[in-house]
Amino acid sequence: MLQGLLTLGAGGGALLAGAKLSAGQASSHGGGAGAHGVPGNGAHTTGHGEYLVKDRFTEAEVRALTARVKPLRAKNPMEALTAFDRGTVTRLADGTVQREYVMIAEDAEIEIAKGVKYPAWTYNGSVPGPTIRATEGDRLKIHFFNKAPVPHTVHFHGIHGAGMDGVFEMVPPGGKFTYEFTAEPFGLQLYHCHTMPLKKHIEKGLYGAFIIDPKTPRPPAKELVMVMNGYDTDMDGENEFYTVNGVANYFLDHPVPLKAGEPVRIYLVNVTEFDLINSMHIHAQFFKLYRTGTRLDQHEIADTVMLCQGERCILEFAYNVPGRYMFHAHQSEFAELGWMGFFKVEGPPAA
Repeated sequence: MLQGLLTLGAGGGALLAGAKLSAGQASSHGGGAGAHGVPGNGAHTTGHGEYLVKDRFTEAEVRALTARVKPLRAKNPMEALTAFDRGTVTRLADGTVQREYVMIAEDAEIEIAKGVKYPAWTYNGSVPGPTIRATEGDRLKIHFFNKAPVPHTVHFHGIHGAGMDGVFEMVPPGGKFTYEFTAEPFGLQLYHCHTMPLKKHIEKGLYGAFIIDPKTPRPPAKELVMVMNGYDTDMDGENEFYTVNGVANYFLDHPVPLKAGEPVRIYLVNVTEFDLINSMHIHAQFFKLYRTGTRLDQHEIADTVMLCQGERCILEFAYNVPGRYMFHAHQSEFAELGWMGFFKVEGPPAA
């Protein structure tokens, strides 16, 4: 029964997006874009997208580029904790570091809980998408290919020009677009699709973390990325599952390994649709809380943090005594529907 609902959800979602954008797809050859994402003559307006890009890719082009700039894909939520895509690095003539990335939008059936499959819209085949990482001041070049059946974009939070904002330059099926901008400011950002209907494109899985490190690195720590999300499996505008890194209750069965006394830094992002807020609570310890991570000198001390949709923060803490420690959303419903896990702390007690 549930599987049938999920399959229905896939078709319904595709029809919803396709119906709104089909006119734009039909006229995608009528308008173009300049080198900096400025609409060309004859651009078609659909939703908040001003035009569909006309550049198309070939499979040979994608194969050649991915052989040089390898796209990152985490195989499971545990791997996603520490899978940082730092791009392929080169130096520009002025000495600036340039990082290149590949992001591919494609539909994929993924497991979101034991025995439950979900027809997701993904970047690089996973939900969440790859964690993009750079250092403030780096020049970024993100090659985006749309292999999905409806238009998509990539909208990066941060500072950049309007032509690189992933809002106006919708990329149709078979299309490509290269986002180029300087990584700023430092902190924890995120990215997501910005095609209408917006909540559908985000809820279906098109999002990920975007870390911009300060030029002076943060102190050494075990760094983990946790992306909080939900899944609306029956298309009623309410989530039936809540997760960290894409699979409900995953970290109950696979506790996150830590060492006693080891500094831990969690990059926490909330991309939960249909619920105004989400939260994280850790047991038996408090953390330093850096909201958005854009300041190094100001933090709060807390054991629970509440985040609005699209909000993010950095948590720093350490467990000194070995054992299993729970973490979860402090909305009981979210915890019971999958947003719950354990840290497993090993080693001799820290002084």
